Amino acid sequence: MTSSLLPHIFAAQRRRLRTARAVTLIERGGSARFIFDDMADDIIERLDFMRQRTARSAIIGDVTGQLERELSAQANDFISANCLTLDEERPLPFGEMDLVASLASLDTVNDLPGALIHLRDALAPGGLMIASFVAAGSLPRLRQALLAADGERPAARFHPMIDNRGGASLMQRIGFARQVVDSRQLSVRYGSMEKLVADLRAQGLTNCLTSVPPALGKAAYRAAQQAFLTQADKDGRVTESFEILTLTGWKS
Repeated sequence: MTSSLLPHIFAAQRRRLRTARAVTLIERGGSARFIFDDMADDIIERLDFMRQRTARSAIIGDVTGQLERELSAQANDFISANCLTLDEERPLPFGEMDLVASLASLDTVNDLPGALIHLRDALAPGGLMIASFVAAGSLPRLRQALLAADGERPAARFHPMIDNRGGASLMQRIGFARQVVDSRQLSVRYGSMEKLVADLRAQGLTNCLTSVPPALGKAAYRAAQQAFLTQADKDGRVTESFEILTLTGWKS
């Protein structure tokens, strides 16, 4: 699909800014990084299980460097990039890769089918693509709190997200020789909504919609805080969920 016909749901500049902030916070140390760590660990486990030969690897979005360090320890020739320097909606500036891995970035591209095609095209025959990102089913507690705060006229504060069924449909359209789609859930306990929001900012998971929603006023923000804590357990902690969707495909 041409860029003029694409729905511009996400703003490229806002997307870059939130990624830059996440990179800065992680480099300083002490900020949340559990989404990145989980995705990197999962990809490492998949490669080990599949015994996939990965002489040449391209890694996109590995802001902690965890996956890069693992692959370099295996004497791989690799390229590392993120959406600060790479436009995933254009043909990628590398090819003939044995592995292309994308972490936590494809959920905010305007042309997801096109981005997946570019990942496939960057593979050598028999090469493997693994793409993981935050998916539908994530943040139900925060969603409920913000809906309660917005009242009868809720604003569009959350990104549209892909679920397992949508991911499977996409992979079938792209034309991989084989494909697998699966998801898993991460649960994190919070004592306040502020801490959850801080973790989202630290990991580049905040809003980057083209249409910026109105800010919550002080009263609405207090209402959101209270609505969030009404979902707490007996220890005063709210269990929030993150669903991680992983798309795996082999090029013929």
